[in-house]
Amino acid sequence: MAKESLFSKLFSRLPGLQQDPAAVKCQSELPVLKMIFFVVDWNQAHVVSDVLDEEKVRFHFVTRGKGTANSDILDLLGIGASEKAVVICIEQAVMTPILLKEVRKKLGFYSPGAGIAFTVPLSGINSPILWVFKQSIHKNDKISGEFKNKDPTDKGETMADQFTHDLIISIINQGYSDEFMNTAREAGASGGTVLNARGQAHEGTVKFFGISVQDEKEIIIILTSREKKEPIMRTVCETHGLNSKAQGIVFSLPVDKVMGLGFE
Repeated sequence: MAKESLFSKLFSRLPGLQQDPAAVKCQSELPVLKMIFFVVDWNQAHVVSDVLDEEKVRFHFVTRGKGTANSDILDLLGIGASEKAVVICIEQAVMTPILLKEVRKKLGFYSPGAGIAFTVPLSGINSPILWVFKQSIHKNDKISGEFKNKDPTDKGETMADQFTHDLIISIINQGYSDEFMNTAREAGASGGTVLNARGQAHEGTVKFFGISVQDEKEIIIILTSREKKEPIMRTVCETHGLNSKAQGIVFSLPVDKVMGLGFE
């Protein structure tokens, strides 16, 4: 038997991937993990954090962003160009309905447009982190079963049915987010959230694309319905792609659950 590589010790692929049948069998007991995004007003970030602490979520991250929706649009990611918080955590799929319900309950008292939450399935994670989640897999399955029996919104949807939205992620040079979002809106986007970042690139990559990499970047996340994804991505790439001053890199991720966080 070949010696196990360092990579395989540190990284594990999660169930559901196309891979060797023997590997699938070995991973049948692994928990299915999802990344959960909460986008809320900055002054309400503590509400989300408190719920995640109460539900014993192992870790979560909070970053500051800026909303970009037009003032006359109730955007999926909030209302207007206000200061936003993007709260990100990783949790077992069986626990996501509980977290979404509890956060929605707490934030629902603020306003109908309290924010939005959505989940993205993970295909792999480093093994030490996965081991931590395995310790509570049976307990969480029991909790999830009790919750599912009480949840009237659970209609037994298949995974194919769930992928109705996509998260478009764009990385552009700083200072071009307003122009970028104007183009995205013309293509069908209702709004997005802008995060600040720093860019780095290998010299070979820079020479291959013929571009220069600025340190200061903006990451724009746009949640959209699946039918609008392609025209939005095509339009922004044509106007703000690598050959433009924005030097945009654009990609998308499937979103399997979307929930507004305010009660109407």
